[in-house]
Amino acid sequence: MSASPEDIVITGIGLLTAVGGDVEESWSNILAGHCGIRQTTIVPIDREVKVAGQLSIRLDDDGLVTADALSEPPGQDRCIEIARRAAQEALAHAGLLDSGAYDPERLGIVLGSSLGGQRLGERFHRQWVASGLASADGHLLIDYPIDAVLDDLARRHNLRGPRCVQSNACAAGAVAIALALELLRDNRADAVLTGGVDPLAYLSFGGFQDLGALDPLGCAPYSRSTGTTLGEGAGCLVLERRGAAEERGARPLAVVAGFGLSADAYHPTAPDPKGVGARAAMARALEMAGVSTGDVDYINGHGTGTPSNDVTEPRAIKDLFGPTPPPVSSTKSITGHTLGAAGAVEAVVSALAIRDGKLPPTVIPPGAETIPGLDVVPDQARDADVRVVVSNSFAFGGNNASLVLAAPGIRHEQSPLSSRQVVITGIGALAGDAKNATDLASHFRERKRAYGGTFVDLEGRGLFPTAEIPPANHRQGINPRLYRKMDNLPRRAAVAASQVLNARALSSAERSGTGVICATSGPIDSIETFERALIESGTGSARDFPNTVMNAAAGYVGLLNGLRGPTATHYGRGPASVTALYFAQRLIATGHADRIIVLSTDETPASMVAGYAWIPGYMSRDDCRPFEGSGRLLGGAGVAILLEAAELVPSDAAVLGRIRGFGMTGGSARNGRMDTDGAPWARSFELALAEAGVGADDVDLLVSDACGVPGIDDVETRARTLAGLERTELFAPKAFVGDTRTSAPMIGLVHGLTAGADAGSTFLVSSSDSGGTYGSLLVEVGPGARV
Repeated sequence: MSASPEDIVITGIGLLTAVGGDVEESWSNILAGHCGIRQTTIVPIDREVKVAGQLSIRLDDDGLVTADALSEPPGQDRCIEIARRAAQEALAHAGLLDSGAYDPERLGIVLGSSLGGQRLGERFHRQWVASGLASADGHLLIDYPIDAVLDDLARRHNLRGPRCVQSNACAAGAVAIALALELLRDNRADAVLTGGVDPLAYLSFGGFQDLGALDPLGCAPYSRSTGTTLGEGAGCLVLERRGAAEERGARPLAVVAGFGLSADAYHPTAPDPKGVGARAAMARALEMAGVSTGDVDYINGHGTGTPSNDVTEPRAIKDLFGPTPPPVSSTKSITGHTLGAAGAVEAVVSALAIRDGKLPPTVIPPGAETIPGLDVVPDQARDADVRVVVSNSFAFGGNNASLVLAAPGIRHEQSPLSSRQVVITGIGALAGDAKNATDLASHFRERKRAYGGTFVDLEGRGLFPTAEIPPANHRQGINPRLYRKMDNLPRRAAVAASQVLNARALSSAERSGTGVICATSGPIDSIETFERALIESGTGSARDFPNTVMNAAAGYVGLLNGLRGPTATHYGRGPASVTALYFAQRLIATGHADRIIVLSTDETPASMVAGYAWIPGYMSRDDCRPFEGSGRLLGGAGVAILLEAAELVPSDAAVLGRIRGFGMTGGSARNGRMDTDGAPWARSFELALAEAGVGADDVDLLVSDACGVPGIDDVETRARTLAGLERTELFAPKAFVGDTRTSAPMIGLVHGLTAGADAGSTFLVSSSDSGGTYGSLLVEVGPGARV
């Protein structure tokens, strides 16, 4: 069955850039071609490149103040402060600021970010380097994780629906908008606050400088093309279904008509010079939107100003649109490259272009010539009838995302949404000492710990046991040349993916169309190593920096296996894997992919343990005993799950099961805390059960998130009771593999599918994240899952 989707409209926008503290100020300066790139005062750089798109923000009614007035007192995060301002403006513009128009449990939030609280992490790191770990203020790390900004905004604005952070480097903001669109089309929310935010940070500034990717004069996309310029800022959008928005009197600004995601599978950092992936992303977005290349009036280009981008993107545009493509411009020449915020900032700019009939310009240096064959809008805005816009975001590792925005009154024949059944046809895993999924299942079946004898010795704080993966366990099946470039996360993901692809043979054409969606708690070891070098010597390794981005693992797995379908990277702990599985299943079910490998990958280096060791009694000193107050024991893992459209699975292929229900909810806990009453967690159980059409008594097994910390385990117990699951059989994998964070629900999924349960039996997987994010999966064991 299929049906045409209802329009998803933008009803509110918020914007902070180097040229303005709100939407209208930023927009008027962009139209005038006023460049906000100048010497930075907030990044400690004493090298050739010192310019950036740094914020100048109107803090109050007294007028413009300097950027330094966006103060960062101890414990205050710049990323959160930037996001608060853009989110407040967007919600107010939409008329949803404390309006009560929607049930808070139906209000979602999806943001993109590359750096999050990296500036707080740097403060902690400098204290550690200068005076030792015992002297570093651990409280700085509460708002350090990238998803801390998500939890802060959700709590401030009572957004209790689905929540997720996308961290696909420069494409994160655009991918966040894509996921928000699907949550609304799938009726998982009534409104979603979406967008992206990133601050200027030493890590990114030093990294791009070490790569030789920065232009000391300021970036000049599509002309001089000798490097990019980093910026900071935020773009926020409120999305709603058109009917509900108009019913409450909201005025749609534009329609988010489609998106396209693709992977280059070409190089860890450089784009494919042929532009195949970029072209595919644009083509898929147009197809979803139901418009042709001839309908497009303007392209807001990725336009970073680097030589590689300014070869690849124009080639892809001309290949798709022909010899006379629509006008194109890059506002990064004005705002700087805002990294994870860029796709969202430029989506706001694209919506404003539609609203006002203005094409924003690219600043062209005197004497420079623009790229032949492109109609680059130079220096000042151009009047135009703007009805359809393509906005591009192309990231490290060949992660491509394109959005199509359309005027509210434009007819566009969107492709009907199909409703295909999706099944699980492959699993791969390694965790602790367990080398593969079979080995892991054996440990669970025999109730045998997959760890012991591995410790982290922290200065002044003693020994902490871990369930880390021995290095020898993640060497199998990886190209030696690429293996040397990888850090732990892509290695683990690659081994897990190879287990899947060895068991489920795919043709080269099938592989090319296969997507990769990853969830991770991040490459902590690579970040610590690279930033420590910056702090101590002022320079880091250009070889190490690419591994500091969250989407490196997905990029490498795509590169190793020729996987060029949709790609995204979700950041967080357990619930990030739930949203990754949801996004993958949704893309397949609606016909936008045939199969997707969902990955999770996590590590436990000393720097990760150091981030928790300052909390009295929080970390285990021996082993993990859920529900017994042992404390948390951290572990490493890599897991791969292959999802496929059931109609495409060969009759001789194994169908392991299917996910029949998702529960994605949020609470109101403060960052680093849990909702102690258990109600939001219970609601995630109830939503998964309701979608599957089963009751609590029908669940055969609950795979617990318990980790030995009473403040987590006791909340889950309350949630189970509230959802009527207190008598359901319970299994706690963390007793045997430690707390693998993002990988925990993926490991729970592997356990449920390999535990020997009868076909047709069901199990529920539980997950949580501090700050109030919860995720659940209701899974049916195959082969009865294939109907």
